Amino acid sequence: MIPQETVDRILDLAQIEDVVGDFVTLKRAGATYKACCPFHNEKTPSFVVSPSKGIYKCFGCGKSGTAVGFVMEHESMTYVEALRYLARKYNVEIIEKEESAEDIAKRQRNESLLLVSEFAGEFFRKSMETQEGQTIAYQYFRSRGLQDDTIRKYGLGWAPVSRHSFVDAARAAGYKEEYLLDTGLCKKYDDGRVVDTFCDRVMFPIHSVSGRVIAFGGRTLKSDKNIPKYVNSKETEIYVKSKSLYGIYFAKNEISRQDKCILVEGYLDVLSMHQLGIRNVVASSGTSLTVEQIRLIRKFSNNVTIIYDGDGAGIKAALRGIDLVLKEGLNVKIVLLPDGQDPDDFSKKHSLEEVQEYIAANERDFIDFKTELLLGEAGGDPLKRANLINDIADTIALMPDAVVRAVYVRASAEKFEIDERILADRISRSRTNMLEAELKQRERDAYVAPPVDYVPEMDAEPVPYFPEQEIRHEGPVVITEPLLEPCEKELLGFVLQEGCTELEFDRDSKYYVEGQTSNVAEFIDAALAGDSIDFCNPSYAKTYEAYFAYYGEGLSQAQIQQRLLNSMDEEIAAVAKELLIEKYQITVKNYEQSMTSVASRLVMFVPKSLIAYQCKRVEQEVQEKMKALASVQEHDAMEGLLIEIQNLNKVKTRLNNELGRV
Repeated sequence: MIPQETVDRILDLAQIEDVVGDFVTLKRAGATYKACCPFHNEKTPSFVVSPSKGIYKCFGCGKSGTAVGFVMEHESMTYVEALRYLARKYNVEIIEKEESAEDIAKRQRNESLLLVSEFAGEFFRKSMETQEGQTIAYQYFRSRGLQDDTIRKYGLGWAPVSRHSFVDAARAAGYKEEYLLDTGLCKKYDDGRVVDTFCDRVMFPIHSVSGRVIAFGGRTLKSDKNIPKYVNSKETEIYVKSKSLYGIYFAKNEISRQDKCILVEGYLDVLSMHQLGIRNVVASSGTSLTVEQIRLIRKFSNNVTIIYDGDGAGIKAALRGIDLVLKEGLNVKIVLLPDGQDPDDFSKKHSLEEVQEYIAANERDFIDFKTELLLGEAGGDPLKRANLINDIADTIALMPDAVVRAVYVRASAEKFEIDERILADRISRSRTNMLEAELKQRERDAYVAPPVDYVPEMDAEPVPYFPEQEIRHEGPVVITEPLLEPCEKELLGFVLQEGCTELEFDRDSKYYVEGQTSNVAEFIDAALAGDSIDFCNPSYAKTYEAYFAYYGEGLSQAQIQQRLLNSMDEEIAAVAKELLIEKYQITVKNYEQSMTSVASRLVMFVPKSLIAYQCKRVEQEVQEKMKALASVQEHDAMEGLLIEIQNLNKVKTRLNNELGRV
């Protein structure tokens, strides 16, 4: 684990404009820098880097964060990987500190699996240099048109014919049998024999986004139909097939640069196209496209072009992929190659310019693709034509963006010469059905069998039993008390944004004390402490405590903000990002500041926010007393609760009067 003091040193040295400038050409615009956003395609720059705040923000796609966050987003790294990247950039030595036993065990196991996989990758690569490997594997790769540079870059190799070659080499190198079996590189028979999983096959290493070998695909060169053509690594902690894309490590930068990902089916499709010069290409590795794979692509681009074979299987695969990609909010186009050809064949028969021209000329959106495909089947049958239009409408309904849906509705209405309102109605009904189905599925997933002593009232409608459970925001922020969430968020926002700003109360204010001043953070903390109140929602409470821990160290407001934004704790970092990087900086904030000064707004709204929070706490207590009242049987206890509720309502009325509420 990286010590906090080392993390702080890295964060202090990391200059946001310097880090972002390694990947994006920045142009100064007053106190900030501007550029075209690296996360989405745009012609007019809306990506802003603020050195003074240490953050970036795109007003086009909404992405924002700090220097660490930018590296994580752009390079698809974890938090720790991004810190290590910045440490190398700024020559900061990282000396690991002691981790918990569980953390150490997990990290060491994952690292052991990775090391075994990387050893296997090197073993298979070197095996191709043997006479057997040269005669069989190397000649095969060359016969498929692959050049030495491509073979070397992708680490292609050979698994020897012997069933013991790899296991013997791994044992000799000191690798434990446990990890040889757990990676799936070896298997153990009941009699205790351990043999290689991959033998007599050409090998295709599969890399993670960060470039480490995590799995393999092995292809037999024999024509025996009883032998499976491909054998793939089993799933492990380091390799989940549905979340991996072949070639992503080599393609990610080009995907970001071109803002387009080309999706194909097989290993050789990727290799041939990459070798030709089309470098933004990945493969689903022979599996049906998954949601997780689409989300991996979305880290680098929102635009996907699917290139599948022009045969029946390729068309079916393209149709399956369209709906998945659209539902995740990406833009999808389809290119079908001439019947009988796959991207590997097509790349070898044409020049780079010819392939690029073919893709550009034959890219079709899903409407054109489905229409051409299904209209031929419909012929002149009105009913089949209606089914085609409904099919198109149901596909449009999958799109999450309402504006994009509206554009496609208009285009489809023109294409089929049908009233837009009819299409819109079908889409509305489809989305309603889809959302209802998702809601029911969530209810089924959340349903817990009621306890044995749970008996519903006789006249009550039967309802599912759900135990109390956490309510989460999108991401790692945990909300357990939704009633108090808006008030706690507002108070925490004042602390994080303006904590060190002095409150300048007028002499006639009840908060004015002669000779005493306090800033926003101290004023809020004193008020909460005076009423013995702590934040109820865990993520807000944790962030609040972290702020005052840094405040107690004497850090400035800007330093505290950077510490929170770059916190190792995902909850704290998420809360800080939500409260410190304004979503509406250009409009709302400027409007507010034009109406009144920051000091005036703070003096007006900070005390009101505290009173509103007290009011919500009282309201919550009233609800709890009402629940208790429903289960009380004794008259005296019931009378006591009623008196308490009455007193609480009086307090609530007084607080509402202070807020100017009726």
